[in-house]
Amino acid sequence: EVQLVESGGGVVQPGGSLRLSCTASGFNISDYYMTWLRQVPGEGLEWVSSIYSDDGRTDYADSVKGRFTIARDNAKNTLALQLNSLKIEDTAMYYCVRGNYGLGVPLHDYRVRGQGTQVTVSS
Repeated sequence: EVQLVESGGGVVQPGGSLRLSCTASGFNISDYYMTWLRQVPGEGLEWVSSIYSDDGRTDYADSVKGRFTIARDNAKNTLALQLNSLKIEDTAMYYCVRGNYGLGVPLHDYRVRGQGTQVTVSS
């Protein structure tokens, strides 16, 4: 079964850090472009970061550039997102998906996606 399972979310103070993990089963993440998205209730999906399958090149949204780091552990078949210098506006449900982000595409249209992990930044 093709599956993604996220973990690592939690409650943290502004300026704190978290490390999110997304463990894949049923396929090799090294073979696919992988993406992290986030969503605040009542708002649309926001692209956060992606990693290319071929050369491991990474891309980041301007809002997280310099603070978040995406990485892939092929041996563990896991995608990670290191969140540093967290801000209140980073509060959201974070999802990993297989493939590209599509502007305006709802979460349920991503064929391979995780269940999400909640990140709450609060003082």
